[in-house]
Amino acid sequence: MSDTIAARKAALRKELRRKRREHAAALPKQVSALVFNRPPAPVLQMVPEGATIGLYRADTGEAPAFSYTKFFFEAGHDVALPRITTLDAPMRFHAHTDPYEESDLVDGPLGLRQPAANLPEIVPDVLFMPLVGFTASGERLGQGGGFYDRWLQAHPQTIAIGMAWDIQEVDNLPVEDHDMPLAAIITPTRILGPF
Repeated sequence: MSDTIAARKAALRKELRRKRREHAAALPKQVSALVFNRPPAPVLQMVPEGATIGLYRADTGEAPAFSYTKFFFEAGHDVALPRITTLDAPMRFHAHTDPYEESDLVDGPLGLRQPAANLPEIVPDVLFMPLVGFTASGERLGQGGGFYDRWLQAHPQTIAIGMAWDIQEVDNLPVEDHDMPLAAIITPTRILGPF
C-alpha cells in the first residue's frame, strides 16, 4: 500500500468515525430502537434457507446489529460472532448461543465482547458486517485492521452485507486489491445492491 493511499484512508477513517459517532449519539432513543430492527425483505431474499449467519456486536457509533442477531436466531439460523485472539492472527467466527443475555460472550483483546473460545467455530454463509465508510457502488472502508478483508478473501463464497448509517456514504474511496467488495449495504433508509 502506498503511503499516499494509507494516509488518505487514515484521514477518511478519522473523519467518518467522528461523523458516525456524532450521528448515532444524536439519535433519540425512540428512533434508535427502530432502526435496524429487522432485515428488509430484499435482504432476506439474499439469505439462503438454513444459512449460517455471521454478525457483529456493535462498537460505539456503529450501526447496531443486535436486533438482526435476535431475528436470525429466532428464525432458527445458527448465528456466529467474530473472535479475535491477537492482532496478527486471523479473525474466526464462533457460535453465539445466547443473544438475549450474552452469557456466552467474554471480553476480547480489542475491548469488544466476543464468543468464548470453547464455542464451536462456524463459517458463516452470510456475513453482516460494520463499515466506517461506503460508496453507492458497494466499496467499503473498514476499521483498518484488515480482519474482515482477510476473512472474506479466505471465504469468497460468503455473502457479505454491510450495515451503516447514511451519513457514512462518500463519493469515492481509495480501493486496493485486498479490499473486498460487498454484495449489498443496508442503511436505515435504503438498500444498495445487490452489486
